[in-house]
Amino acid sequence: MTTLSPGAVIQGSVRVALERRTRDWTGRLFMGALLLSLLASLSFLVVLLVTIVGDGASVYADHAGSFVTSGLSRSIDNAGIWQGVRGSLTITAIVAVVAFPLGIATAVYLEEYAADTRLTRVITLNIRNLAGVPSVVYGLLGLAIFVKLVGDDLTEGGGLTGGRSVISAGLTMAVLVLPLVIITTSEALRAVPQSLREGAFGVGATKFDTVRTMVLPNAAPGILTGIVLTISRALGETAPLLLIGGVTGFLSTGNQSFMEEMRGGFTALPLIVFRWSKESKDEFRSDLAPAAIMALLFVTLACNAIAIVLRNHFERRQHAG
Repeated sequence: MTTLSPGAVIQGSVRVALERRTRDWTGRLFMGALLLSLLASLSFLVVLLVTIVGDGASVYADHAGSFVTSGLSRSIDNAGIWQGVRGSLTITAIVAVVAFPLGIATAVYLEEYAADTRLTRVITLNIRNLAGVPSVVYGLLGLAIFVKLVGDDLTEGGGLTGGRSVISAGLTMAVLVLPLVIITTSEALRAVPQSLREGAFGVGATKFDTVRTMVLPNAAPGILTGIVLTISRALGETAPLLLIGGVTGFLSTGNQSFMEEMRGGFTALPLIVFRWSKESKDEFRSDLAPAAIMALLFVTLACNAIAIVLRNHFERRQHAG
């Protein structure tokens, strides 16, 4: 009998494994099923986008400037989306000011400072559960706290938030996306190699300096990716705004000051789409509603593009460093 060398045994095992991989029909069938799922999902999105653009493009072709700059109106020829664009951008700005700093700070504390205790694990589990709560529940929460409890007067714009106002809407949306910000930031912080922290501690850096100069800059691309998802959800939600008291009909602000507008009635692009899709006139449903959806998609893509540019900037700095 001939004794095979260890090298020959290894080569034979590798050859058998490669031949078996080429005949792995189960794996190929599974990959084919995944590919079909991807193509089906993309086909639905393409059909939806083509339908929306086909129905709404005529509005922009006929009077794009007046449609974007005009306010809400019962007249089809005078109806516009400018008040909704302002409302959506204002709500997004409030979300950015409130949710992003709180969410990032909470994630940094849980990942970098808090001890791994039972209480910490319970808090983390509850945060992940809150990310899956339906948005209408957050709308009820905002109605109870920011409109009734803090807003005080529901009709005259009293209290801290002004009741049914854009401030209440922004705070409600900030609470809605806060768990998502915390989760994505925590994942980005965990992705930072532990060796960077140990190296910083080895040269005498404090915990604060390590987090500020090493951890957060390296986690910035992942954090900004979470911000992209957060902005998309904040811009597209409708149910919380309806419960807060967003205006779905005609809205006139007149000569109100900035603070009066912030504490008064408001509307947003999702609310306009919701209202126009229920109108009895066909022009609102078939033309103006798709055009408003196109505007909402554009605003969402523009906000996401800003976050993506910032993320790519931090990635280039990270690779250069």
